[in-house]
Amino acid sequence: MVEIERKFLVLSNDFMNDAFTKKRIVQAYLNSNPERTVRIRIKEDNAFLTIKGKGNATGTTRLEWETEIPVEAAEKLLLICEKGVIDKIRHEVNVGAHVYEVDVFFGDNEGLIVAEIELQSEDESFEKPIWLGEEVTNDNRYYNAYLSNNPFKSW
Repeated sequence: MVEIERKFLVLSNDFMNDAFTKKRIVQAYLNSNPERTVRIRIKEDNAFLTIKGKGNATGTTRLEWETEIPVEAAEKLLLICEKGVIDKIRHEVNVGAHVYEVDVFFGDNEGLIVAEIELQSEDESFEKPIWLGEEVTNDNRYYNAYLSNNPFKSW
């Protein structure tokens, strides 16, 4: 139930040639408070309810609990979510022993591309591809819950 993850900006679309999956994700928040976010997500033909706790001092580690729910239920829950829907395409890219999840945002967050990598420990080493830019792990502006209320285009 613990997520250890690092986030980076992406410098170019070079990752697209190496992506092994590409899926559309639509998500919104029942609660976007950083202390405890509650998210509804539809990812292609599957839907999920996710609860995330506040990150530690580095922003790398936090509690995460997720369960699959029926798509029909997720569609109804999206109707009562806070304003601001996240719409993105997630590309999964193998780099060394890890998988980067690269999100290309649309709508009010168009122009933003963020890569995430999940790790087993905070000090785990990993390869950084040439398309990877600045690390933004501890910058709350790049969390989807923040982006739903403060879109990238308004920065």
